[in-house]
Amino acid sequence: MPVIDRHPGYIVVEGPIGVGKTTLARRLAQSFGTELLLEEADENPFLSRFYKNPQQGAFPTQMFFLFQRIRQMEALCQGDLFRPVRVADFLMAKDRLFAAMTLDDDELALYDQVADHMAVDAPRPDLVIYLQSPVSVLLERIRGRNRPYEQHIDSTYLQALVDAYTRFFHQYEEAPLMIVNAAEIDLVNSEMDYNALLEQIAVVRSGRHFFNPLPFDLIS
Repeated sequence: MPVIDRHPGYIVVEGPIGVGKTTLARRLAQSFGTELLLEEADENPFLSRFYKNPQQGAFPTQMFFLFQRIRQMEALCQGDLFRPVRVADFLMAKDRLFAAMTLDDDELALYDQVADHMAVDAPRPDLVIYLQSPVSVLLERIRGRNRPYEQHIDSTYLQALVDAYTRFFHQYEEAPLMIVNAAEIDLVNSEMDYNALLEQIAVVRSGRHFFNPLPFDLIS
């Protein structure tokens, strides 16, 4: 795959579990020939406990992710200022989205105290790509990749997560935003779909944009 010279800088790919954000982030990093910053959920030793018993596992799971992301943002801020192009599969600001979903009031208050005390000045993305898919598609993809700790995820949790993401990005104005319908297109295996996305990335400089190309069989 050729490296593309024109790019917007610091790109963040976001979306609910199973939507394909990490896979797309990897492909974009390869296309742009740039550093890749990943969420590394597999490193969280509490995640399996959370999916089995959310009430017991939520707080340590969330705190681990908070500390992990703070370390990553600190490393990013201390990196090479003359190499601003990076692709990440998480947005630091969404960490509290999960905290608000999974923690009770006392746990959330403690989370907020720790987060405020350890706050880092995370770099502002030059572009956020928000991938959307319905719960049925997310469940199919989660089952298909067969990660043991994800097999306890159910449709109720996923629907709550999708709704939380929708509310979050409805109000998001911190960076240019591209909202992508990831259910009807294949950004991993289809060169046509992926190249169409790259064309849109090249022209986005500000505001909110929607990427929802028709499937090829509807065009022909």
